[in-house]
Amino acid sequence: MSDAVLKIERLSVSLPRGGDRPFAVKDLSLEVRRGEVVCIVGESGSGKSVTASAVMGLLPEGQLRITEGSVRLVGEELTRASRARLRALRGSRMSMIFQEPMTALNPVHPVGRQIEEVLRCHSWQGDGRKRVLDLMADVRLPDPEKIYHAYPHQLSGGQRQRVMIAMALILEPALLIADEPTTALDVTTQAQILALLKDLRTEHGTGVLFITHDFGVVADIAERVIVMKDGLVVETGTAEEVLRHPRQDYTKMLIAAVPKLVPRPARDAKGKRVLETVGVSKLFAEGGVLQPRREVRAVDKVDLTLQRGETLGIVGESGSGKSTVARCVARLIDPSGGAILIENEDIAALPREKLRDVRRRVQMIFQDPYRSLNPRRTVGQSIIEGPMNYGTARPDAVRRARELVETVGISGSALDRYPHQFSGGQRQRLCIARALAMEPELLIADEAVSALDVSVQAQVLTLLEDIRDRFNLAMLFITHDLRVAARLCDRIAVMQRGQVVETGATAEIFAAPRHDYTRALFAAIPGRHRWGAAADVRSTA
Repeated sequence: MSDAVLKIERLSVSLPRGGDRPFAVKDLSLEVRRGEVVCIVGESGSGKSVTASAVMGLLPEGQLRITEGSVRLVGEELTRASRARLRALRGSRMSMIFQEPMTALNPVHPVGRQIEEVLRCHSWQGDGRKRVLDLMADVRLPDPEKIYHAYPHQLSGGQRQRVMIAMALILEPALLIADEPTTALDVTTQAQILALLKDLRTEHGTGVLFITHDFGVVADIAERVIVMKDGLVVETGTAEEVLRHPRQDYTKMLIAAVPKLVPRPARDAKGKRVLETVGVSKLFAEGGVLQPRREVRAVDKVDLTLQRGETLGIVGESGSGKSTVARCVARLIDPSGGAILIENEDIAALPREKLRDVRRRVQMIFQDPYRSLNPRRTVGQSIIEGPMNYGTARPDAVRRARELVETVGISGSALDRYPHQFSGGQRQRLCIARALAMEPELLIADEAVSALDVSVQAQVLTLLEDIRDRFNLAMLFITHDLRVAARLCDRIAVMQRGQVVETGATAEIFAAPRHDYTRALFAAIPGRHRWGAAADVRSTA
C-alpha cells in the first residue's frame, strides 16, 4: 500500500479569460509521502499557491477552477468532493499555514480560543483547553497559559506563526501545507520555525507540502523539490540533486538570485558626512488605566555616521530597534533623546512645522510596496505630488517623473496606470522613483526587498546600487538578512534590544564577527550549512 498522503495527477487550473495565460497550473503531478517534506519553488505567478488552494478546495469561485486532473488525500478524491466534505477534511485531515499570520488570525479573539474553535468545529471530544495548552508547549510557545489569553497583536511575528502551526496541527492532519510561512520573519525566527516544522513532521508523521521562493529555505527543509514557472513544472528531483546539479536555466537563475554571503569589496567613503546620530534614544510608554504604566526603551543611545555615496546597513531581528532608528532619523516619530545631524543641522528637536525641508532631504522606501502607493491615484500622480508641493511646475514634475521611472526600469508610458496594474517588484521600483523625485540627500530603505521574490529582490538590489552611485546618495539600509547586507552595504551596524552591539566594515564583520549575537545571526541564515553559503563566510561561532 502506498504511503502517499497527497497524490496529484495531471492537475490543470484555468484562469479567467483575458489573463496572461490560459492556465494558472497546467498538467501538474506530484506526491507527498508520510513524514516527507516536498518543496514547491518558483516566483510569484508560478502557480505554487494556486496548487495549494486547489488541494484545500479554496480556489476563488468564478475566477479559478479545476478543469482536469486528480487530487487524492490519503486515497480520497478531492476534486469531486462536496463543500461539506471538504469542510470536514480541512483541519482534520489537511491543514494550511499562511504567509501572514496577522491577517489569518481574528484580532478580536484570544488566540487560545481560536485554536480551540478548530476542535469545536470538528466535534472533538475531550478537554479542549488542555489539548490547546499541550500543543502550545509542543510548538515551543513560552508560557502557554498566558499566550492562551493573549490577542494576536500582543504576540511577536514568530509567536503568531507558532499559533498558526498549533492551529493547523491540533487534529494531527495527514497533510500540512505551508504557504511561504517564514517569508515575513527575521532569520533567527525563520530558523526556529523551520526547525520546529521538521521536528513536528518527525513526531507526527505528517506529510508537508512547503511553498517558497527561496532556495536557501529549500536547502534547510526539503527532501524533494518541484520547480514551477508559469504554471508548469520545469524541474523535479531530490533536494541534493536540484541544489547541486540543476538542469534547467530557470532553476539555475533562482539559485543564482539567492544572495550569497560574500561581502562587497571595501570602498573608501570620501564624501561629506550626511548623517550623524549621537546618543539617539526612543522610549515608548505601555499600560493604561487598568494596567501599570511602564516604559520600553526601543532605542538606547545609538551612534551612527553615514557619508555621501555610502550604504550603511542596520541589521537585527524584529524588535531590535532598527526600524525605530530609521523612523527617528526621518522624523516620522520623535526621538526621546540625542541628536540627529543632517549635514550638521540637528533635526532631533525641530518642531513639526519646521520639518518641511527635512522631508525633502530625507526620503524613505518602505517594506510593502502594495501599501505604499495610493490605489486611487495613478503612479504618475503619486510621483509628481511631492515635487509639486515644493514648487515644481507640473510640466517639469511630469517630465522628471517620466525620466525617473525609466531610470528604475519601467516605461515612461506607465505613469497613467494604477498600482494594481503592476507586479510587486515593479511597485517597489515605482516607490524608489517617487523617493528620488524629491532629490534627497539621504535615502532610507526599510526592509525594502524582504517581501520580494529572490529573483526580483536581486534586480531591486542592483537598482539600489545603481541609483546610489548615479546620484551619489547616502543610503541607510534596514534589513534582517545578512545575505542582503553583504550584497549592498559598505558598513554594518548590528542592533539587539535597542543597542548597537557591533559595527564595522561589512567585509570585516563577515570575516570575524565579534559579538555572540552577530554570530547567532550568521548561524540562522537559511541554507548556510547545507548548500553553498557554508563556504562563503568564515565564522568564529
